[in-house]
Amino acid sequence: MSVDRRALARAYKETPRPMGVYRVHNRVADKSLVGTSVDLPSILNRELAQLRLRAHRNSALQADWDALGADAFTFEVLDTLTPPADAPDYDPRADLQVLEALWLERLRPWGARGYNREPAGA
Repeated sequence: MSVDRRALARAYKETPRPMGVYRVHNRVADKSLVGTSVDLPSILNRELAQLRLRAHRNSALQADWDALGADAFTFEVLDTLTPPADAPDYDPRADLQVLEALWLERLRPWGARGYNREPAGA
């Protein structure tokens, strides 16, 4: 059976990537890093790769990862955003900010509870 690699690659590129809010969760200390992305699988893979390479931009998260190990952490999608079907030029940034703000308010992942910076006025 012949596989058309170009067709597979084209189909992959044309498939919309799931976007939304994600969390890196330290289950031992119950601390979280919450963020958004227009490509959730890619950002979760990047977060994991940076931690494994000891090159994560968040030094507190990296220190906990180094001390506790990978088994203490989960990488999860908290919420997804579906682009409107009738808006081909849809820019998700504002909607992602609203979703992120909701999750930040719910989880409050700063100070002793997390790795995010506390929003102004929180």
